Amino acid sequence: MTPTQTHTDDNGRQFRLVKFFAYASFFVLIIFSFPFSMVISRQAKDILMRSHENYALLLGENLNHQVFQNFVLPVTNQFGKIRLREKVQYELMDRIVRNTTHSFKIDLVNIYDINNGVIAYSTDPSLLGKKVRESLGYKRAVMGENSSGLISGGDTLWGLGIEKMGGKRSLRTYIPFTGIGHFLGESEYVLGVFELIQDLSEEYKSVIRFQYLTFGLSILIMGMIFVALLLIVRKAERIIDERAEEQRQLEAQLNHAERLAALGEMVAGVSHEIRNPLGIIRSTAELLGSMPGAAESTTRLTKLIVEESGRLNDIVTEFLDFARPMTPNFQECDLNQILERTFLFLGPELDKKGISLQNDLNHRPLKLRADAEQLYRSFLNIFLNAIQSMPNGGKILLNVTEEKDGHYLVEIADTGAGISEKDLNKIFNPFFSTKERGTGLGLSIVRNIIEGHHGRIWIESRAAASGLEGPTGTRVMIRLPL
Repeated sequence: MTPTQTHTDDNGRQFRLVKFFAYASFFVLIIFSFPFSMVISRQAKDILMRSHENYALLLGENLNHQVFQNFVLPVTNQFGKIRLREKVQYELMDRIVRNTTHSFKIDLVNIYDINNGVIAYSTDPSLLGKKVRESLGYKRAVMGENSSGLISGGDTLWGLGIEKMGGKRSLRTYIPFTGIGHFLGESEYVLGVFELIQDLSEEYKSVIRFQYLTFGLSILIMGMIFVALLLIVRKAERIIDERAEEQRQLEAQLNHAERLAALGEMVAGVSHEIRNPLGIIRSTAELLGSMPGAAESTTRLTKLIVEESGRLNDIVTEFLDFARPMTPNFQECDLNQILERTFLFLGPELDKKGISLQNDLNHRPLKLRADAEQLYRSFLNIFLNAIQSMPNGGKILLNVTEEKDGHYLVEIADTGAGISEKDLNKIFNPFFSTKERGTGLGLSIVRNIIEGHHGRIWIESRAAASGLEGPTGTRVMIRLPL
């Protein structure tokens, strides 16, 4: 495993951990937001309960005063004994209670007879005479203490403690009914028990809505935090993937460069060893062919040796050009002049093959700093490849565009046979060639020259055997900095 792979795997594990942390944090925050909202809503409920309990206690105190002063004392003086079963006394008690509570939100008032353990008075006549349910609140009231409790008619969601909307909620308050000492000349004592029931449905709805709002806002905030964490993690993952891909490409380029360097050294050594005896062979053949009295067959054979030696020398020269570093000699030059020089050299070959050349140069100056000889050689190689792809004639289109970012884009397109997709990825590889007689170094040398000028070259092509509809041909794109 390479250091890059190890580094990438480590980063991947780190960000997988961060992603797990993001998900875990989201669920933990949701779980903790539930009791948080429950605590807040519980506080709101307690505040509501305390306020209405104080309200009931004030009302009970007033009711205690009104009943004792306006009912107990007058009835005792007039009748000697309190008998609420008698119509006159009941109507008097009912009038006092209703006058005292008519402007208050009270659903029910019961007065318990603690001696007989029954309901002596109720704003609901159907409850009169019923036995007392001796609850804890009732017992505390008999002992002279106030107490309150919620009567809930609502259900909770899935048993989680979050109450549903709807249903009736009431507050039951037990208040001891006491005698007033300064009337009797002695300390207070418990005569009975008041039971007040207040309807809290509307107020409770507000508390439940607040509970839902708190829980919803908590989930929303946690969700936003989670989304933010997730976006950060995904952005980081993309950056890591891009960096890893860049490192892989750099490693591939480095490995390719190392292989080319080793190959270049070998080619340079072999080429030098070949060139020296090749020169001797050629000069010897020329000498033999020029000797007086040489036979015609000898002259023909020596001429063939000279021609093949020249071709072999060209191949060796190409090997050496590929092997040795090609450092450009940068000078001010004109791209238009370089291309026109290429056209001038290739003119006879274009006419011979019946190939037309169209360009948009119009003799306009295209100034740049470059090595004119190297660029000339590059364009010559590209145009020769285009000519060789059209043995039966065709068309070459040349277009030069000056881009806003300070580059020239040179496009050279032909209508030839094109390059297959499998070969298109290998055309810049050294010694790869689709020609029967070729070294496969031409485009490799071209790419070295273009990259030596801090430019870029790429090729698009559609081959006749691809099965795709439309015209075939190859398009070579070169970007060169001004």
